[in-house]
Amino acid sequence: MGIKESLAGFGLKQALGYLSKDPDTNIPKVMALVDKYTPDGLFEEQRYAFRKAIEEKNNWYQLIRYGVTELDPGVRDRFFESFLVNANLSGWPEQERNREKYGCNIPWAILLDPTSACNLHCKGCWAAEYGNRLNLSYDDIDSIIKQGEALGCYFYIYTGGEPLVRKRDVIALCEAHPECSFMSFTNGTLIDEKFCQDMLRVKNFIPVLSIEGDETSTDSRRGEGTYGKVTHAMKLLKDHRLIFGLSACVTSVNEPVICTEEYFQQMIDWGAIFTWFFTFMPVGVDAVPELIPTAEQRNHMTRFIREMRGKMPLFTMDFWGDSQYVGGCIAGGRRYLHINAAGDVDPCVFAHYSNANIHDVSLLEALQSPLFMAYHDNQPFNDNLMRPCPILDNPGKLAEMVDATGAHSTDLQAPEDAHDLCAKCVPSALEWKPVSEKLWSDFRHERAEGMAKRAEEIAQQKGARKSA
Repeated sequence: MGIKESLAGFGLKQALGYLSKDPDTNIPKVMALVDKYTPDGLFEEQRYAFRKAIEEKNNWYQLIRYGVTELDPGVRDRFFESFLVNANLSGWPEQERNREKYGCNIPWAILLDPTSACNLHCKGCWAAEYGNRLNLSYDDIDSIIKQGEALGCYFYIYTGGEPLVRKRDVIALCEAHPECSFMSFTNGTLIDEKFCQDMLRVKNFIPVLSIEGDETSTDSRRGEGTYGKVTHAMKLLKDHRLIFGLSACVTSVNEPVICTEEYFQQMIDWGAIFTWFFTFMPVGVDAVPELIPTAEQRNHMTRFIREMRGKMPLFTMDFWGDSQYVGGCIAGGRRYLHINAAGDVDPCVFAHYSNANIHDVSLLEALQSPLFMAYHDNQPFNDNLMRPCPILDNPGKLAEMVDATGAHSTDLQAPEDAHDLCAKCVPSALEWKPVSEKLWSDFRHERAEGMAKRAEEIAQQKGARKSA
């Protein structure tokens, strides 16, 4: 019997139903239930962090408690079932088995572009150049999800273009796949009352709104009035007690605005549960390399985000700075991949090169294609896990793999030679190398000490649970 079936048999839904009635009593009980039916060795550090938060009543506990008491109960419970149980506790072991079985990477998450259309034209966004001529059909996306589920993947993220141009299909796919969790990066301007009601109905869709810091930074990149529309959308989502997150493309211009305690508090006040930070990538022939954050800015951003994790009730993800925790680059299907609106299967949302199109091959065949196997065979791309990326941090790596595998550019507007893309990143990579070495040395030492302490405490907690 799997984890999902065991938890269901023990009455997980009933236990979740009692959470909001007496959260301080029942949150530890739900955690104990998860511990009881999760095999030793699976997400032990993560479960330890949850137990520690509950025990200490720290900022993470404040976030958990907010989710329990302030979110719509149906949405909250579906998130627990589809994301925490299906996509992680149940899906992860299945992905590991299939990695062994098929000898290739199997993703934890699949990013999809439902459409190339967008109602905005943001500076530095390659999707803005694609126009509205390309779409993955409902049947295309439905097939990808079914193939993904067969491999153990229950987490799907929409990018674009603007995914909410396809609102009807987005919601219909949530209904068709209730076991899965869906997330969408969106500019937020198309979120309205009706869509909030649709989200409350399906319960397994989470928007991630893009915002660049303050009004000036956002409107200068996304267009005048965009900031007001996005903040209005956040108010709607918060008023409807829905889960939502924020994403920020961190540039050399907005890093001083975004990496402040005041801005983190603002995100919490807006009602965001989590925030996803992306370092600007000069993707596209017209991209401006000067927008890449400086080495000192990247260093500050990485350290500052970790500092905020220790004090703010906000879950933060740093796409580059957290590479230490995931063993380097997660692209090429190692933990995720990207499928554009033309069906091209790319190793990364920032690496527009491929040997495979989902209209011609299966998802598994795409994962076994030459470029994806080159990722599989070369990861991690650097022993310094603070230099994870084969483009931004190790700029020759991507071009080498593209040349060796015969992959072609999948840029939908103006194909970009991989050597040209990598060349734009060389100055930044050289500047980052010595700074990242110090960062990696500091973090590796801190993590080693922390892991030893956690291992001892985890063993003690296991003993206590068995005795009980």
